[in-house]
Amino acid sequence: MSIAQSMLPEYDYEMANTRKTLERIPEDKLEYKPDPKSMSMGVLASHISQMPGYAVATMTTDSFDIAPATGEKPQQFLATSRQQLLAEFDKNVAAGRAAIAAGTDQQMMQHWSLLAAGKAIFDMPRAGVLRTLVMNHLIHHRAQLTVYYRLNGVPVPALYGPSADEGSIAAAAG
Repeated sequence: MSIAQSMLPEYDYEMANTRKTLERIPEDKLEYKPDPKSMSMGVLASHISQMPGYAVATMTTDSFDIAPATGEKPQQFLATSRQQLLAEFDKNVAAGRAAIAAGTDQQMMQHWSLLAAGKAIFDMPRAGVLRTLVMNHLIHHRAQLTVYYRLNGVPVPALYGPSADEGSIAAAAG
């Protein structure tokens, strides 16, 4: 089994859980922030919707500069509705999945760098980047979003088993 084929079930599972989480975004709370230093709920959810697409850049370039010294910074998507958020997410999930599926073991082991103003933040094999920058980073932000949900009375979805809002372990086993 190739590295790409071994990653796809994990990718699919995490993307399905992420979509389930994004489907609950309360459109009337997009500006909500739990703290002034926090991203708003809309900015956080929009960032999450773009993250699966990072797999494309990981597999098709050698690096990405998040703060280039010259030129324009990358544009950030900002959803204004649940429908727009989910459409962006679905588009990026499909593109990211295709990029991973097309990857050879040789490509997966080639190094890729995340840069800021030309300086490396990290450099690792693409397989590691897909796990850290794409999946683990997305899971981290998805968890933040569920905290925002809890603070706003939005039911938190069951992701790795039941949640406090979606049944008990006994109910899940029954």
